[in-house]
Amino acid sequence: MNHLELIKKVEWKDLRTLSVKEMLIENNISLPWFLISIFLAYYEYYWLALPFSAFYFLTALRQVHNGFHNALGTGKFLTWLSLYLNSILMMASIHAVKFNHIRHHKFCLSEEDYEGKSASMKWYEAVLYGPKHMFMIHWITFKKANKKYKKNMMTELVSIAIFIFIVFYFQINFLIYHALIMLFGEFLMAFFAVWTVHHDTHENPDIARTQRGSWKNKITFSMFYHMEHHLFPAVPTIKLPELAARIDKELPELNKKQTF
Repeated sequence: MNHLELIKKVEWKDLRTLSVKEMLIENNISLPWFLISIFLAYYEYYWLALPFSAFYFLTALRQVHNGFHNALGTGKFLTWLSLYLNSILMMASIHAVKFNHIRHHKFCLSEEDYEGKSASMKWYEAVLYGPKHMFMIHWITFKKANKKYKKNMMTELVSIAIFIFIVFYFQINFLIYHALIMLFGEFLMAFFAVWTVHHDTHENPDIARTQRGSWKNKITFSMFYHMEHHLFPAVPTIKLPELAARIDKELPELNKKQTF
């Protein structure tokens, strides 16, 4: 059964609509983690700040990922603003990531899928590939994207450069900590955001890996419902647990590869 046949068997269109509460969650889910991590770093409790920084990175990734697919429940400007502000805080052009992510859905695990390159590697190769992955995400956007994407990418990169200059020039230690941790997170993206959910799925790329088990999905903020996301990319992350339950009910025979 291919992914088009799967889509026809599961009701999903009602899941695109967010309530006011759900919209507020999806647009602000990263904020508490960011504020706590910055607060602890300001008082030089760096080791205590680390897990909160990690959860900020994960939840910010969830937030911008929904923005890629216009699934934040907001208009174009607020979605753009979310991507722009998180670019500065995450130390990468999120519009460049978006350009490659949309191509990833279109050309999943093919030669044209630059985001998905690490899926065919060994796990440790994907980790080591991380810095090149981030460079290529920006380079491919520069080479292949339209003027609007390029303009957004350059705006974000200039803003990041200004931010980095300010925090290092004035030696703002808690922001230096944040910038370095975010860069480290970006360098692990090829492993965490690509390899974990796509390795050994090349025979049927649209059926990505997924995750079952409530505690695993809670601590990863539902980001590993990746099969569900690839089948129904317009569904916001907050609705993916319900979508997964519908898939399990309608297609119990579907072979689902676990993420971890």
